[in-house]
Amino acid sequence: MIDFTKELETILETDPLGLLEIKPKASSVISADERLVASFEEINAFIREHNREPAASRDISERKLYSRLKGLRESPEKAAALAEFDTFNLLANVKPPEPKELNTIDDVLEDDALGLIGDDVSNEADPNDIFTLRNVPKSINMPEHIAKRKPCEEFEQFEPLFKRIHADLASKKKVMRSFTSERQIKPGEFFIQQGMLVYVANIGEWEKKNFGNFNARLYCVFENGTESNMLLRSLAAALWKDENSHQIVDADQSEMFRDSEQITPDDEATGYIYVLRSLSEDPKIKGIEDLYKIGFSSQPVKQRIQNAAQEPTYLMADARLVAEFQTYNLNPQKLEILLHTFFAESCLNLDVFDSEGKRHTPREWFIVPLRVIKTAIQLLINGEIVNYRYDSKRQEIVGK
Repeated sequence: MIDFTKELETILETDPLGLLEIKPKASSVISADERLVASFEEINAFIREHNREPAASRDISERKLYSRLKGLRESPEKAAALAEFDTFNLLANVKPPEPKELNTIDDVLEDDALGLIGDDVSNEADPNDIFTLRNVPKSINMPEHIAKRKPCEEFEQFEPLFKRIHADLASKKKVMRSFTSERQIKPGEFFIQQGMLVYVANIGEWEKKNFGNFNARLYCVFENGTESNMLLRSLAAALWKDENSHQIVDADQSEMFRDSEQITPDDEATGYIYVLRSLSEDPKIKGIEDLYKIGFSSQPVKQRIQNAAQEPTYLMADARLVAEFQTYNLNPQKLEILLHTFFAESCLNLDVFDSEGKRHTPREWFIVPLRVIKTAIQLLINGEIVNYRYDSKRQEIVGK
């Protein structure tokens, strides 16, 4: 009779190829101490690249590293664990933790400062937990002029105002005026934004917001029965974004506005801010959508660009004038520099070669929609550009 137990032992003992050896599967999940070292190495890498510690700047990535380093300096346990990786002596002044007596298992578990035992809940949930959502943002920061709209509970008080505006527009008692300045936003004013009437019912106190800028909270009512407490510059940004936005004014007021915008003999013409479109046939240039040159000229622009095809600053090609703004009582060279700074993130990075084969890198060409450029120039002329910035990813001007 076959002894199956003995036969099985013989098979297990005679496995020359190691076919029955089972190796534990290596986990791709890093431990808490590995995460701690990796996060600290990011700080070291930043210092190697920039030759300084991360600061509390506007750059989100740098500010994150700054906060991380600050947290490590406030944790003696973590500072001690990172001592051998502290290349730049960032944690040298952190007082070492006093040793604790560990007499029981409970003492060990409670002293797990680095999260080496069990789940490190304070920093990151168990990556194998099926109830843990990964790669999903906890919150989404929506633009101010899109978020925070809700039904207006007292809309019956405002509805007659909207009906009256429509009637006055039909009878020509009211007319539409272009939106050119945030100073037009006042209590009692009506605007058209995205084809909808907006009534500015009230404006709050001006308060200091992010990065030291001042802004005011509005109470706006929309003709679709909703309301919002958006910031003034969020409404202004939304109006500038919409090419068809307007302010509603009395018909006789429109003449007053035109008179106030007239040039007087006392005004001194200082030059032209212009926007050009390249007529280059080079595929690398012709294929770029929304590519424009923003420049200054003390002479009429059409005269200035007559020899564009021979000049590297014009990409060695003819150019077409698409917008021109004559400036008065202003230094247009400074305006030009400010505009270039405003759109710096969208500056074209391309080399061109002149007729002698010399390489040039023009810095006055930007990949920005024309309507956005025109808005920025208007903001610059009326002095409000300091309150806004250009979001190159969304291709929008937004309030700071």
